[in-house]
Amino acid sequence: MGVRGRNFATVTKRAINNELHKMYVELAYRWVMNNTSCGIAFKELKTANTESPDVIGFGSWGHSVLVEVKVNRGDFLSDKNKFFRKHPEKGMGSQRFYFCPKGLMSKEELPAGWGLVWVGCNMKARIVYSPYKGNIGERCEPLKKNIKAEHIMMYSALRRLHLRGLIDLIYEPLDGLIKHQ
Repeated sequence: MGVRGRNFATVTKRAINNELHKMYVELAYRWVMNNTSCGIAFKELKTANTESPDVIGFGSWGHSVLVEVKVNRGDFLSDKNKFFRKHPEKGMGSQRFYFCPKGLMSKEELPAGWGLVWVGCNMKARIVYSPYKGNIGERCEPLKKNIKAEHIMMYSALRRLHLRGLIDLIYEPLDGLIKHQ
């Protein structure tokens, strides 16, 4: 018998997938911050929302980019059953992307309005499909989204800073460090 009644190979595969997922979330976070006109992003931030995106970034004019990381085919296929995929207007993100290893999924399999970013062996992210016009983050026809859920996420992040006594830092000038306001 394996670890806690499970097969050792299953436990090992799950651990590898978890580590790979963490690595891809970090890559997706950097991708959002560097490529989408978002000035702030959160990684796997748990809030009162029922949706917990792997990465979500916010721009200064109400723009948001949601990224779901998938590192194996089964995870992608089960994602289709999530409430937010069946009812996309209840989900977050005015733009949405899947972020996965090269070849894991194709653009033909994507939900309507979603883009696709592949990560190659060199760990470089590359957009293979984007339904959005122009650069990501430019004003274009956004998806319908749950703005209340996005507000809950922002509130939760700011509240955590407040509870830690750090909220006063937002009033200090950044002396030219601001990219997006």
